[in-house]
Amino acid sequence: MEDLKQLQMEDWDEDQVRTWLCHIRVKEEHVQTLYEEQVTGAVLQVMSKQDLKDLHVKQGQIQLIVNKRNELLNSQNLQLAKCSTSEVRDCKKTSPMQGSPDGTPSQTSQTKPLPNKEELKSQGQVTALTSDPASSSTDSHLDSTLEKVNENSPQTPCKPRPFDKEDINFKYVRNNVLPPETGVINLICPCHEYKSLAIAVTLNRRRLQAKFANEVIRFASGCMNVRSNGTIHFGVENGNDHSGYTHGEIIGIPVKDPSIYVDALDYIEKCFKLYAEDARHCIRPPKFVEVISKNGSEGKFVIEIDVNPSIKIVRNKIYRVCLPNFNEKKNKVEYEKKTIYRRKGAKTETIDEESQDEFVSGMQERDKQREIAETTEEPSKIHEDLGRKLSILLTGGKKYLDNSQRYVLVINKCKPEDLQKLNFLLHMNVFCVFDFDPDSKTNGFFEHYLNHHPANVHFLQDYKCEDRESVSDLKKRLCLFDQTSWIFCNGCNHYDGDERPCDVNTWVISKKKHLKRTASLICNEILPNGSFVVLFLLLSPVEQPLVDTFHEFYAEMNGRNDIICISESDDNYQKWANLAQPSCSIETIDQMSIVGMKLNHVNDTIQTMLPTLVDSARYLPVSTRGLCLLKTTDEERMFTLEILSVNQCEEYKIDVQDQTEITKIERDFYRGGKISWLNLMLAERGYCEAVIQRNAYKEVVNIIDGMLKGSSGKQLVTTVHVFHHPGSGGSTVARQVLWNFRKQLRCATVKLSCAVGKICEHAIQLLEYEENDLTQCLPVLLLLEDADEDYFDEIKHELIPAIGSKMVNIVRPLFILMNCRRSNNAEKLCKNIPLEAVAVTHKLTEEEKTLFSNKRKKLEEHFEPEFILTFVLMSEEFSEEYIQDFVKHLLEGIDHSSPVTRLIKYVALLNHYVENSNISLSHCEAFLNLGIQIDHIRLKNFETSLNDQARFLFIHFRDCTSEIKSIRIVHPLVAKEILNQISDQPRSQIAMDFLKEKAFFENRFARDEFIKFVRDLFIRRHKRSKGDSVDTVFSPLIEDICNEQQAPEKAVEILTAAYECFGKDPFFAQQLARLHYKDLNFTDAIKWAEDAKYHLPTNSYILDTEGQVYRKKLNVLFDLTHLRTEVVTPDKLSEAISIAVKAIECFRAAQKAAQSEPDSMNNSGFFGEVEVGCHLLQLLSLLDIFEKDKDGSYTKLTEYLLGKDVPEVIKEPWKNFHGKLKGLQKGINEALEWISEDSSYFQTDKCEDDEGGTSNTEDHAHNPRKWLIKKTKIYARYFSFTQQEEQNLKQSTNSHLSPLVRRLQISRNGGGNITSIFSMLSDQKVNRVAEKLEKIISMYPEDHQKEKLDLVDLVNFTLSHIALACVAPRSSKLLTFSQLRELSQQFPKYKYNKSSACFLLTLLYWPDEAYDQEPNETKCQIFDTALDTMRKLYNIKMKNLPSRKKQIYTHFFLGNGHGFDKIVHKSLLEKLIPSGLNERRWKWLTGDVWKNPKVTQKLKRVKGWTENGTIFVRGHCKHHKIRILPLHFPSMPHGNENITFYLGFTYGGLFAYDIQGER
Repeated sequence: MEDLKQLQMEDWDEDQVRTWLCHIRVKEEHVQTLYEEQVTGAVLQVMSKQDLKDLHVKQGQIQLIVNKRNELLNSQNLQLAKCSTSEVRDCKKTSPMQGSPDGTPSQTSQTKPLPNKEELKSQGQVTALTSDPASSSTDSHLDSTLEKVNENSPQTPCKPRPFDKEDINFKYVRNNVLPPETGVINLICPCHEYKSLAIAVTLNRRRLQAKFANEVIRFASGCMNVRSNGTIHFGVENGNDHSGYTHGEIIGIPVKDPSIYVDALDYIEKCFKLYAEDARHCIRPPKFVEVISKNGSEGKFVIEIDVNPSIKIVRNKIYRVCLPNFNEKKNKVEYEKKTIYRRKGAKTETIDEESQDEFVSGMQERDKQREIAETTEEPSKIHEDLGRKLSILLTGGKKYLDNSQRYVLVINKCKPEDLQKLNFLLHMNVFCVFDFDPDSKTNGFFEHYLNHHPANVHFLQDYKCEDRESVSDLKKRLCLFDQTSWIFCNGCNHYDGDERPCDVNTWVISKKKHLKRTASLICNEILPNGSFVVLFLLLSPVEQPLVDTFHEFYAEMNGRNDIICISESDDNYQKWANLAQPSCSIETIDQMSIVGMKLNHVNDTIQTMLPTLVDSARYLPVSTRGLCLLKTTDEERMFTLEILSVNQCEEYKIDVQDQTEITKIERDFYRGGKISWLNLMLAERGYCEAVIQRNAYKEVVNIIDGMLKGSSGKQLVTTVHVFHHPGSGGSTVARQVLWNFRKQLRCATVKLSCAVGKICEHAIQLLEYEENDLTQCLPVLLLLEDADEDYFDEIKHELIPAIGSKMVNIVRPLFILMNCRRSNNAEKLCKNIPLEAVAVTHKLTEEEKTLFSNKRKKLEEHFEPEFILTFVLMSEEFSEEYIQDFVKHLLEGIDHSSPVTRLIKYVALLNHYVENSNISLSHCEAFLNLGIQIDHIRLKNFETSLNDQARFLFIHFRDCTSEIKSIRIVHPLVAKEILNQISDQPRSQIAMDFLKEKAFFENRFARDEFIKFVRDLFIRRHKRSKGDSVDTVFSPLIEDICNEQQAPEKAVEILTAAYECFGKDPFFAQQLARLHYKDLNFTDAIKWAEDAKYHLPTNSYILDTEGQVYRKKLNVLFDLTHLRTEVVTPDKLSEAISIAVKAIECFRAAQKAAQSEPDSMNNSGFFGEVEVGCHLLQLLSLLDIFEKDKDGSYTKLTEYLLGKDVPEVIKEPWKNFHGKLKGLQKGINEALEWISEDSSYFQTDKCEDDEGGTSNTEDHAHNPRKWLIKKTKIYARYFSFTQQEEQNLKQSTNSHLSPLVRRLQISRNGGGNITSIFSMLSDQKVNRVAEKLEKIISMYPEDHQKEKLDLVDLVNFTLSHIALACVAPRSSKLLTFSQLRELSQQFPKYKYNKSSACFLLTLLYWPDEAYDQEPNETKCQIFDTALDTMRKLYNIKMKNLPSRKKQIYTHFFLGNGHGFDKIVHKSLLEKLIPSGLNERRWKWLTGDVWKNPKVTQKLKRVKGWTENGTIFVRGHCKHHKIRILPLHFPSMPHGNENITFYLGFTYGGLFAYDIQGER
């Protein structure tokens, strides 16, 4: 903290501000907020209370921050005031880099130059200096001393104002330095003299005027006598050794009343006397040149007097003057004697009497020289080659503009006649526009732009991350990379909101801070360095806000030369350039500016530089086999798609004679880059080698052809999957398919960062574009590359209802989604869906081997093998031996300590363990300390910094969405081999070193992407269900480190370092807890689990992890197998009960948290409670007092757990647990019921029936239904009685337990919940199932009215009847259908909110011709109430999750028959489909199941009708309409029609299958 206090607050960075805030005891959450908002010391200085309040800092904390800051600033200001001027001068003379020989700064060099008074007064906006005497003296001292200190170092040279010219736009910049004072040069070029006038300006009017006139007249007469032009400057340092300023340094003087200086020239008459009129002609009136700084006007001026002694006036004259001086004693102005003055060198001196004759005699020669000088014509100004300059500025010397370059446009008001002259901008990649014209939308450039491109209107304040919003989220929210962002910087007159234009002063106060933040965000976190140009167009007179925009961009871009200014008007430019001087010199501004070139010439010149033809058009195929024009505006509105036109890439200007560019495109592809459309176009036209078509290409084409011919049935949306090994050419196959179908179908690739809803909206727009008849539309082929499985599914499931709602009768699919996905498990994924998937592997067929071999020979004639590495590896089928040899050869002699080698290691680590990972070029530059790169030479500089090995190994690529340039290793297998062969370090050490590289983690640009990759490196587990080849317990890196070290200590060390590196991230603490409990280190596991919970106390997954720690501890310390061989005592089990109770508490907290999480369905807390509860029951049963009865029941244990009595032997040892243990049964039962109901709603997980054997993950179960049945049996086993004991129980004081015991007995026999009951129906042995169900039914009381059942028993009793009716409809145990209906009427009496009860009512009360022959309002009401309630419960269950996340499970279908005969369970239908699991699923999904006559003859087709896109069926009464949901939209008819369908009963409502129009 002491080190911090030695620094000025303005020099603090964000970390130092955070340290200080912690030191003054500001709360952690507010410290973090200010840190995330990048509050540096300079920002902290100027923050107001309102600013802090806007950041949601509490009032008390605001008071603390402001008071402490003001105290510190005051103390620092007083210290500055006490510094001597000589110390300041010493500071300036010592460079910061100078110092002691060892490179440490010397004590002198550590002292900073004092800020000027204005800086300290600007701090006064935050903390005003107090008005007590001490502070007054300090203020006085600041006036006299601090103002003399230079605020800028090093100083910027500048030029004086053009001589004798009026230029109201000309400004001086404070502390810039004019050239040294000069004497006579050529009589026309003026000599210059500087006067600071610092003391004189403090005098009164008479004294100041006398002093000013004295200096002016002395200088003017000297110039007139030598016949030379001259300018005297007041407010410029003239080299006083004690001032602390540099000679020629611009200081400025305050001018309260200009007339003081104008009237001072009235002394001319008294001083020149005889020649006063000459003097008036030669001495020009004072010019007041404003002095500015980056903060705007300083309120000071440089006063300049020009002297122009024209030969017509001064010929043959010598000017003697008597100068005025103010006599303090006499208090009046007196005049010196007449004297002749002349300019000699840089001074004005008197001519003594001895020299006067000689001076007078030389007068005629001087007159002659003056006359010659005046008549000599100035050399004509050489016109600059502006066309070439414009080309160099925009292209960096290339022939065409870089197509990937983005442009940030800054523009002011455009005249209507100039709009057409800006057409070049319509063809440039404009990222955003800073528009200072409030009328731009109604009669300005924005209106013109919208005729050609869509754009999103924003204001400066929109570029602010909302609460906890990342930059990535902000980019998506503002659609920054989708359409041009049009930022109205000074209000917008067409807008009805509060954004009104304002004057300059108001703008500075209200909007300048937003401009600063926006410029910073764009330059540092949105657009990569060198990927964009800021283009200023000065179309009308310039105002300060436009110049402020230049200041901000120039500062944020570190003065890079990718800022360009274009101005046709010289006046506009001059004002702009003068105001822009605080950032850089006029010369620098001139270098970046195109001035005086007509706008139409600029327009025509730039259009010749465009990489594409201006008048090119793009076309799409149409259903009539013709073409239609794809308008640019329409295409850009479909921004989520990259549309492939029929004439794709034909607009590119490619010189086929110049092979350089074509060779580069080809080499980049064969080296491992993704194939481009340009690559395919060049190959198609024979300009480069043809691209090999792998056999998989033909397979994909055949699948799509089959779909187009109707093989997929009436599906609106079909899918084809290309699963491929990394580097095997899968992406090339997919793009070749798209390319070759572009003339038959409408083809596009999907931008994966976009919202699913928008993608579907744009896909439908592409389908319908310029088409009249939807039934004849050409299908749309959409390619998704490396999309997340859920994302792909969501697009499919959103598209179906979106297009289905348009009621299209189809004969072929309207959309074909091609999912090209990288996977190490390609063949297995392909087997799961064989009819619509193709695997592309590293293995080549014999035919492919020949093609690759021939191609390789051709390529090696032009390229070294290293430059076509991926192709060479593919031709070798990624042979492990070849890769080993290649890497071994490449790494020979590599310098392991060099930064580049370390970079190779880190990139290899990421690429091997994290799929599709990369590191941005910005991160690499920061790591290699390359500094800021200029756009055109950026990549070259980076590549120059690499060694040969890195140049061969790294692939450079650009993300087409975010424009982020990144690198990766040429192939993941090469990355893996690099890690294997870099023998100086194990992977654990590489990972640890990686975490310590601050340059990576502190780099702001592309931070979100980098952090995600690193988090995945340490946290993400592999899952086969997600396409990984294996399931892992931890991230593969952590598992490898554990295996590498044969112990988890190193993995713990690395995860701990990652936990700290990520700011005590609770998810890393969660991983540490898991790692520790896996290693049976439960003490540390509990510590880390509690740490994670402390940071995220309501996260269900973290709460579940804490429960798992205790569960694992219970299982290990109290292993059942081991304990069964020992004598178990109550004391010994006390610890087990304590651990189990704690685990159950954690799992219940997880359950509660999960129910309040809107975007997840985490049921692990329920599974955990059942697991622990069952384990605890098994432990309790080991005690002698609870030993098993001869018939296998645990009567004594049951009586203890369910009754009130406590055996004496356990009373004291378990005194703290009796209440918890007696609630054990209830907790387990409720958890089981919840799990049962959950599994009744949805299809089981995709991996449930995976053929890969058992999983080694910690998932609760791969088959929740089987798990539930198993656990239910264990649970029921400990709560069962013999018939005699049950009879005794009824007669005892515990008779209230009889219904509970009965339910437990039923559970033990498999009748406790819907899952257990219906799972029996899958049994192939029908008789065995019937016997079980009859036994369950017989356990219920015979008189249901007398002995009333509660809702749970009623539901299970009814479910058992329905299940029995499915397998044995003539069983004697069955109630009649009418009796069961009557019994179910008791459900509503319980205010039922149980979905099973509603489900049964919809099943029983579906209209039945045999039982519902007369209309019945009561039945209508029962049915409608049940259906509505069930849907509400389903919506609550689903929360905010999309329905695709949990696919609804259909339990029953409506069959042919009445009563029980109409109820057909799905399992009975599946027995009629003789095929494997995956094929069965496929048939249900595609609707093939309805083509099976064995299935359809069991079911009844229901008659209904469609009404405005909704299906209805007539109910129990004529007016009663039952709404049915279509499971798939494709077969919905066009318009309102009568239909028939099969009816399915689910927990989410009633669904229609195989909808067909009535014939």
